[in-house]
Amino acid sequence: MKDTITLLRESEAMLEGHFLLSSGKHSDRYFQCARLLQYPDKAAEALTPVAERIKKDIEDGKLRIDAVCGPAIGGIIVAYELARQLGLPAIFTERDDEGKMSLRRGFTVRSGEKILIAEDVITTGKSSGEAALALKNLGADIVALACIVDRRASGESLRWPLYESSAIEAVTWNAENCALCAKGIPVVKPGSRRI
Repeated sequence: MKDTITLLRESEAMLEGHFLLSSGKHSDRYFQCARLLQYPDKAAEALTPVAERIKKDIEDGKLRIDAVCGPAIGGIIVAYELARQLGLPAIFTERDDEGKMSLRRGFTVRSGEKILIAEDVITTGKSSGEAALALKNLGADIVALACIVDRRASGESLRWPLYESSAIEAVTWNAENCALCAKGIPVVKPGSRRI
């Protein structure tokens, strides 16, 4: 079994340059996990260690999950693959016409239902938080997060336990303090969220 960093490199999903992230921050590294997720075997391989850790915590009574939810668009395939490996349903949230994260397409959650939120990449946890709010407003209980790449800055905490396939350091700046902007290097916005 290959490690996730190898899978990211093989699928050319780890990019270097000057990028505008969905969080609004700038970075020298971008993870285009869609390039990895286009290969079902690589997606399964990258998420197997995550699924195995989750299964162990379920067996040990530390965790209960009823469904896996992925914030659109990056979390949809991740949620599906994790749900497949865990034997659970997969749903996703998406932005409505006003840009608010919502549960649509006939998906429902029951009051007290235990949800794992799955993402491709976590930088600040903003998308996960927006999905969590939409689900909590419907009565669901968020129990954990999962991702392929955890690229949070050191010391940046999350509200829920995290099951990551890899933790990779990447330099991140607020736009007004970006060292790459100061050097005049043009910024590229590869993500899908309107900032």
